[in-house]
Amino acid sequence: MTPFQEKYGPWALVTGASSGIGAEFAKQLAERGLNLVLLARRKERLSHLAEQLEEKHNVHVETITADLSRPDFMSLVYPVIQTREIGLLVNNAGFGIGGNFLEHDLQREIALLDVNCRAPLILAHEIGRQMTERRRGGIIFVSSVSAYMATPFEASYAASKAFELFLAESLWYELKQQGVDVLAHCPGSTVTEFHEVAGTREFAAMPVEPVVALALKKLGKKQSVITGWHNRLLVSLTKIIPHRIMTVFAGKVMDNLRRP
Repeated sequence: MTPFQEKYGPWALVTGASSGIGAEFAKQLAERGLNLVLLARRKERLSHLAEQLEEKHNVHVETITADLSRPDFMSLVYPVIQTREIGLLVNNAGFGIGGNFLEHDLQREIALLDVNCRAPLILAHEIGRQMTERRRGGIIFVSSVSAYMATPFEASYAASKAFELFLAESLWYELKQQGVDVLAHCPGSTVTEFHEVAGTREFAAMPVEPVVALALKKLGKKQSVITGWHNRLLVSLTKIIPHRIMTVFAGKVMDNLRRP
């Protein structure tokens, strides 16, 4: 058994695991020998990924088909986490909505808050308690570079990711004395389905493999990690350029990236 397995095994739960960053977390964790609980809305994709990972890496993979925007999603999760020792939680599920805030459907905006903020808080609270009892484990919150600046035309998304960033960094301090590592993972634009769903275009997008690899490498070593030198440069500018100017800059960039 490897040190990673001893610290974060035997099971990892990954939300939003049917594609993109979540699916890549599942692949890289299976490569490290962890059994997996994969949660997402798309049953067929989850089942296909589970079969691939079990066959290739000789691990056990369970799937939960659930919509994290629903108030009762935990009724599908409880039976699984009560019978399996979850040593690593990857709060990855999330989505954005691009465009003018007042033109968005209000229920869609509320669903964004449920998926991006409410669900990861609940999962961290429930599974984090189990981890502290064992005095080992890890939680990764997939936030975003958008968490560091107000982002016009993705206003609620940026706000939700700021919530995740601050929650993760706060829990990093609270839980480290109880043996639980917490990491705020802040990628920028990544080659996934995110932009299609949000209605925006990719710009300087990174492939998912190094994005996920860096998060797993830094878990237990840092409280937050930003992927990509260009994203780290952008965040560093937010510390020296007035907030209003950065907001105007972000607004102009996002306005140009909106799909016609």
